Amino acid sequence: MKSSSTKTAGIYIHIPFCKSRCTYCDFYTLTNESRIEAFADSLCKEIKFRKDEIHEPVKTVYFGGGTPSRLSEQHFENIFNYLFSNFKIDPAAEITVEANPDDLSSEYIQMLSHLPVNRLSIGIQSFDDGELKFLSRRHTASQAINAVKRCQMHGFNNISIDLMYGLPGQTTKIWEQNLKQATSLDIQHLSAYHLIYEEKTRMYSMLKAGKIHPVDEEVSTAMFSMLIDWMKQHNFIHYEISAFAKEGYFSRHNTSYWKGNKYIGLGPAAHSFDGENRSWNVASLNRYINGIESGVPERNSEHLSLNEKYNEFILTGLRTMWGIDMVELRLLFGNKLYSYCIENAEKYVSKKLLSVEGYNMKLTREGIFISDGIMSDLMSV
Repeated sequence: MKSSSTKTAGIYIHIPFCKSRCTYCDFYTLTNESRIEAFADSLCKEIKFRKDEIHEPVKTVYFGGGTPSRLSEQHFENIFNYLFSNFKIDPAAEITVEANPDDLSSEYIQMLSHLPVNRLSIGIQSFDDGELKFLSRRHTASQAINAVKRCQMHGFNNISIDLMYGLPGQTTKIWEQNLKQATSLDIQHLSAYHLIYEEKTRMYSMLKAGKIHPVDEEVSTAMFSMLIDWMKQHNFIHYEISAFAKEGYFSRHNTSYWKGNKYIGLGPAAHSFDGENRSWNVASLNRYINGIESGVPERNSEHLSLNEKYNEFILTGLRTMWGIDMVELRLLFGNKLYSYCIENAEKYVSKKLLSVEGYNMKLTREGIFISDGIMSDLMSV
């Protein structure tokens, strides 16, 4: 992993509740909200338990899920009180809350605007009602559009939305309409993800049963190409394979992950990284609460080997527009892995799939389309 000379840290908070489960989701979530109060109490206790794990200024706080917009004002106020009491939260920290459009009533947005929240990530996924129904999203396209506009009316000027492409039956025409609608909303950030058929999801079961068929690879490639071109035309910077932002609006939280800064994950199933070790909380709400209440939180950990750190350095670096700093690679991982990387990169450089500018190596536009294969070839086994 990359070393962080800036000595900053991030906090991720996993809110595991959802009103309903989407067909494609494999995150740890629950549709039964009966223990949300007990969860919120345990989360605050975990914050206090783990206050000594981070001494650096916390520059980013991210509420993910699940659906953080299932939390009430009192939940948020208590959590923020504990966060600010136990960590050194930078006054200019980026504080993001993920939200579903159907939760974003005027009253709810007004409540969020009175909290330290300064960035919203809205899970829209599509502006096509047929696709939304197929994905089991609870909102309609018009509800999503109105939710974004309401957030802007209440003073939120750092808004990200999520879209999905490569859906069964999706056409390039539908995808083009989704992109047009997204940029017409004057948002600052877009995350666009190709559908992945994760095991243990309803979508995967439908695929295996032959009820749906994956989109052709040529269509997927065309959609990704449209995405890159459209966002560039509308002054968005393609700063990570799945992320596009206006100048000054990159996700600081995600960028911190990619640059190898330390972070702690709070809540069930949340992951942490201290620079050398990765750890994660148990993926069970009941066991999470019981562990916190007993004073012995249930967590697992692993120490990353040099090769594992190198592989993460390659993976996270090549995903971004900054690429890999070859001087830093040599400094962190030694001559042997440095030479291994250079040797395996040569064929991609010669084919103009990787470019080398000064000490930085990064994917070209053509290389992005086969990024998985390139990264795999540069990784150490």
